[in-house]
Amino acid sequence: MTKFGELISIDKPVLIDFYSDWDDVESSIDTLRDVAAALGDKAKVIKIDINKNEVLADALRVKGNPTFMIYKNGEMKWRQTGFQDANTLIGLVQQYV
Repeated sequence: MTKFGELISIDKPVLIDFYSDWDDVESSIDTLRDVAAALGDKAKVIKIDINKNEVLADALRVKGNPTFMIYKNGEMKWRQTGFQDANTLIGLVQQYV
């Protein structure tokens, strides 16, 4: 969890997609690539497999798949479970740039 703390403690927004292998990984990856490309170095975009990071997922009470979170300076700013399109995610992250 120390690494997670380091990831979210930066002064730019961090969009995290908590996913598992059984969801539609391909469309999710394409969506996140679009988001990362649009935001450039203004934000960080990360995917975390909940099956490989069960302790973290439990600690954050991730129950649904996918679950998106935005952190900035170590503080959770937004959280939503369920598919989000790229434009929605871009708009949400830009609020915290």
